[in-house]
Amino acid sequence: MATRARVRAPELVGKGGWLNTGDQHYTLADLRGRIVVLDFWTFCCVNCLHVLDELRELEQKHRDTLVIIGVHSPKFVHEAEHQAVVDAVERYGVHHPVLDDPELATWKQYAVRAWPTLVVIDPEGYVVAQHAGEGHAHAIEKLVEELEAEHAAKGTLRRGDGPYVAPEPVATHLRFPGKALLLPEGGFLVSDTTRHRLVELAPDGETVRRHIGTGDRGLADGGPDEARFSEPQGLAVLPDGRIAVADTVNHAIRALDPATGAVTTLAGTGRQWWQGSPTSGPAREVDLSSPWDIAWFADRLWIAMAGVHQLWTYDPATGTVRVAAGTTNEGLVDGKADEAWFAQPSGLAASVDGERLWIADSETSALRYVEHEGDGFAVRTAVGTGLFDFGHRDGAAAQALLQHPLGVTALPDGSVAVCDTYNHALRRYDPGSGEVTTLATDLREPSDAVLVDGDLVVVESARHRLTRLRLPEEAVRVADRAHRTQRAATAIAPGTLRLDVVFQAPAGQKLDTRYGPSTRLLVSATPPELLAGGAGPGTDLFRDLVLAEGVSEGVLHVSAMAASCDDDPSNEYPACHVHQQDWGVPVRVGPDGTARLPLVLAGMDEQA
Repeated sequence: MATRARVRAPELVGKGGWLNTGDQHYTLADLRGRIVVLDFWTFCCVNCLHVLDELRELEQKHRDTLVIIGVHSPKFVHEAEHQAVVDAVERYGVHHPVLDDPELATWKQYAVRAWPTLVVIDPEGYVVAQHAGEGHAHAIEKLVEELEAEHAAKGTLRRGDGPYVAPEPVATHLRFPGKALLLPEGGFLVSDTTRHRLVELAPDGETVRRHIGTGDRGLADGGPDEARFSEPQGLAVLPDGRIAVADTVNHAIRALDPATGAVTTLAGTGRQWWQGSPTSGPAREVDLSSPWDIAWFADRLWIAMAGVHQLWTYDPATGTVRVAAGTTNEGLVDGKADEAWFAQPSGLAASVDGERLWIADSETSALRYVEHEGDGFAVRTAVGTGLFDFGHRDGAAAQALLQHPLGVTALPDGSVAVCDTYNHALRRYDPGSGEVTTLATDLREPSDAVLVDGDLVVVESARHRLTRLRLPEEAVRVADRAHRTQRAATAIAPGTLRLDVVFQAPAGQKLDTRYGPSTRLLVSATPPELLAGGAGPGTDLFRDLVLAEGVSEGVLHVSAMAASCDDDPSNEYPACHVHQQDWGVPVRVGPDGTARLPLVLAGMDEQA
């Protein structure tokens, strides 16, 4: 058995307590003898949701030796609310214990720098591996198998049932609905996200007409009693009368025939898109990544591809998909469509005049839009400043604040209503005056709204219902609240900073260099003036960054990718795996700072 570095695991501490354990509180001593994987996540993070899906098979296969514990570590203020964590655990089908850590106490003890991060603890209570980002399930399974064999031989492995206790199910017509659509003949179609189906409601928004989908997670076409979805979200009417569905966790776009209830697949393969995959082609042959919302604009179906921070389009005339805007880099950068940066775009709506496509860019807490420019498109920001500033502030758009909005609705007067999800509010932006106002408060995680006879019918996702609101003549007055993410800044020394992205190929694998470099590194900063040198792309996972004089703080944005393949010379077609992660590291420049910044993509930092 290969020798591996081991560090004693810090204790698990979280002021919010434990979920999915039947009110039992656990320490690492209680888990001794089991292999433990800590999943540091937050429910706003689409990459964290991808990892939840990656871990499901591993969790089931090794359920008698492995305990996965989600350590919920919030970014947004709303995510520090205990009830919001309770809701998220049910909403996303988390079937393992979760420690609610609103003050990031355990996050700090484990020196975590990014969502998601996975930490593996052996049966004797030692940390043996750390992985940041997505694509590590295969590597962790190999490590779990090694640890099972090693500790079974030593007599330190304990098998049996884990600590997970399922909560009691709750009977409601909807469960964490995502998006809604007004049907031509009246009534609503709603994506019943947590129950993996669509629900058709009567015009009262309560009476159920029918269900489409079995309610079991899966990807299957067929009639209303045969089709399967996986956490569906956005809905849009196509020119031929069919209804397109953003089938988020299936990484697919589906189509519903409202007359028959039959469901077919328009786009996607069911596999998640990774760097290097095709970005255009026949719709059924190109991978997608967590499509969250859809809207008809400029003779195409536009797709908010939250999983890769882009906008894509589907052309029903040719049956093709392609990238329309975004680089896959996460952030807020305006300009030409192919140069813009997004951060989990989650809501789309075409303006009434068809000139703009409004976007709820959730992770930057921003309202943005696409408009025609020359022969192409450009991206602009109406409200929002970036990944780290959010709150509830009305007034001039340049200083107004939102908190993780998920939905947008175009209004007849040219303004746009914003479902300001983590503020539990409905906001309005008026392009004419440049002002942001609050239309309603005391909603519960609104995720979409539909205009009906001058009223707005709001999807109150965390209240599991549709709520009808009259548009008020005057805005509601709320106290200003402004926030920044509460992660402590890393102290770095002035001058040259050594950036090391730590990546160790999993056992039995090697870096895939058959077609050139198998690693990629992209570095930028907010403000850009923080770096005098070292920004930009490259293929090495290390770099010397030159810090500019006179800039004392900021955020380093680091995006890394590595591809590894099975190391078996006799296998002509080895299985390959992509590991990738984006970090936003708040930094403070001072004489007491470090001259080296290690970021662990996979493995252990031997210089720590």
